[in-house]
Amino acid sequence: IQRCQEVHVVMGNEACDLDSTVSALAMAYFLAKTSPPPKAAFIPVLNIPRSDFALRTETTFLLREQGIPDASLIFRDEIDLAGLHWAGLLSLTLVDHHILPSTDAALEEAVVDVLDHRPLERAPSCRLTVELVGSCATLVTERIAQGPPGVLDRTTAALLHGEVGGQALLPSMGFHFCALMAPSPPGTILLDCVNLSPAAGKVTPRDVACISLLESRFPELPARNMIYKALQAAKFDVSGLTTEQMLRKDLKTLSSDELVLAISGIYIDIETFLCRPGLLQDLETFCQARGYGGLVAMTVSFNEHYEPTRQLAVYSQCEALRSMVCQALEEATAPSLHLQPLPSPWSCISTYAQGNILASRKKVLPILRAAL
Repeated sequence: IQRCQEVHVVMGNEACDLDSTVSALAMAYFLAKTSPPPKAAFIPVLNIPRSDFALRTETTFLLREQGIPDASLIFRDEIDLAGLHWAGLLSLTLVDHHILPSTDAALEEAVVDVLDHRPLERAPSCRLTVELVGSCATLVTERIAQGPPGVLDRTTAALLHGEVGGQALLPSMGFHFCALMAPSPPGTILLDCVNLSPAAGKVTPRDVACISLLESRFPELPARNMIYKALQAAKFDVSGLTTEQMLRKDLKTLSSDELVLAISGIYIDIETFLCRPGLLQDLETFCQARGYGGLVAMTVSFNEHYEPTRQLAVYSQCEALRSMVCQALEEATAPSLHLQPLPSPWSCISTYAQGNILASRKKVLPILRAAL
């Protein structure tokens, strides 16, 4: 701000999962390499406080294995976006989301580009790429593939990771560093698209095409299963996390004029979750501390064939709110969730088996938003 230098921020959504993180890093890198002078400072921003980064276990795993220190990353609480915007110096590219939360509404006029893979709710007045593919990283890969050739050549990749002899492999995954610095690491697309498994209902032909493109560019990449299993294990490793951390690990919120509803992705089955010591007190403390009227926990687990099992828990001390949310979920038709009630040890928690395994949180959020 003091030097009056333009800053172009590339930022993912508030969940800050691996897809958002890598999309922001890769897109900012691409813009920095291809934008004509005078160049802005292109900065990828992880849209969480630095203190929350430890909760993104698959992301910390991948970056740690690549030798990328946390100190080289920039988090939301470390950059004054409002100040930059007020000074007229901010341009903003959004990846993996296209609607800023109400707390960031003032930044909307700074948005110049959007890449997202979820259904379009409101079209921003800027360059817009919204396609229903499995991973936002696929859209980033496509954008970079349409750019100048050689942006991510082997020399550039070697400079970025300090490769010695071009043969540095991950000790635990056999995963070449070039894959991380490619427009979209295959691991990211594979993780978001459940290893390209049709049964999970996420993969599209464009995701498959991008994986093939990256594998042809980097033929030394190991088998897809090796990459996917390592990242999946890291993502689902919630050992050592408190209930509060588990709820914050993959958290989204929806707001109305009267209340805020939390929706948490949980990576253990509902029975294990309900048996956590002190769960009821933890849920009450979690919601009260953040002003949430209630919480929807969406659990997911996968079998050896990458087929998901989904379950739901709806918590609120307010019976009217809990009943309203349950009714909306039970009666939903776009899509139908095919819910079957499960026994719950507490009256303030309603639990369900979700028969429609293709209905991820991305598809459930519009149902809850409409209910609010």
